[in-house]
Amino acid sequence: MKIEGEGRLLRIFIGENDRWHGGPLYEAILKRVRERGLAGATVLRGLAGFGAHSRLHTARILRLSEDLPIVVEIVDQAERIEAILPELDEMIGDGLITLETVHITAYRSGGKA
Repeated sequence: MKIEGEGRLLRIFIGENDRWHGGPLYEAILKRVRERGLAGATVLRGLAGFGAHSRLHTARILRLSEDLPIVVEIVDQAERIEAILPELDEMIGDGLITLETVHITAYRSGGKA
């Protein structure tokens, strides 16, 4: 089954060392959006990057960084994405959030649309 429509893509740029209540922030974000029933989320670990403080974080062998860039991508309907934003604002200390309108094509094996 193929489901299509307009949605929102929420990208959260944070660091691997960012924490929420003693654990990794990216894990807390995943748990929160799953509890809220959002359609899906993916965590991507970057090879290199820099943010607001212009400090370079890299995975190169000679400079082992344990604070690599993390991107959390969440896709769902616009109103569901907008509803989670206040909770994310509370959780994220240093980081960046971007929002994009996207066309979603989801493939499902059977079941209801």
